[in-house]
Amino acid sequence: MKKVLISACLLGERVRFDGREKGSQDEVLARWLAEGRVVKVCPEVEGGLSVPRPPAEQQPDGRVLTDTGLDVTAAFTRGAAEALRLAREHHIEVAVLKEGSPSCGSGFIYDGSFSKVKLPGKVGETTRVLQENGVRVFSELQWAEADAIISAGD
Repeated sequence: MKKVLISACLLGERVRFDGREKGSQDEVLARWLAEGRVVKVCPEVEGGLSVPRPPAEQQPDGRVLTDTGLDVTAAFTRGAAEALRLAREHHIEVAVLKEGSPSCGSGFIYDGSFSKVKLPGKVGETTRVLQENGVRVFSELQWAEADAIISAGD
């Protein structure tokens, strides 16, 4: 049975920068949980960042800075490496990660100005690393698309 890497915040864990969760009630996720397919990850926590923590955004030069200017790039890099380790350990080919996150965004991330400006087509650090290593990354808006890939591979 194929496993799927899922952002911990989408599973209801309070790991986001503001201490909140973004739990999904999607029926695909509920089925995957019942089937034992889910491997959870929060790259930012795995990278050593606390909860709560200052908001961070990827800058145009690739560094990740908090809204106070603290460089947290190394934590994001460590978190991405841990997500890749989990993907390899569990032979994961599909991930569903939190859209917009500087770690997990797959359709957009924010522009680094902390003004809520979205950069469509830009991806977070973990998504980039996973994609470069053959993992297909979807957002929480694409459960059906991710499920089609998983179902085809079983």
